[in-house]
Amino acid sequence: MPQTKFILACSECDAHNYVTSKNRQNVEKKLQLSKFCRTCGRHTKHVETRLRK
Repeated sequence: MPQTKFILACSECDAHNYVTSKNRQNVEKKLQLSKFCRTCGRHTKHVETRLRK
């Protein structure tokens, strides 16, 4: 199954806020999305990190 789960972490405060998935066959680079961070209280860049178990 090419879909894999991962966590989006805030690039400023390093809080793990979102869990999402992507198709690794189509997207090879790490995702960077602008999302709302509750700890910062504003929209910041969120970067893909590994899923914590």
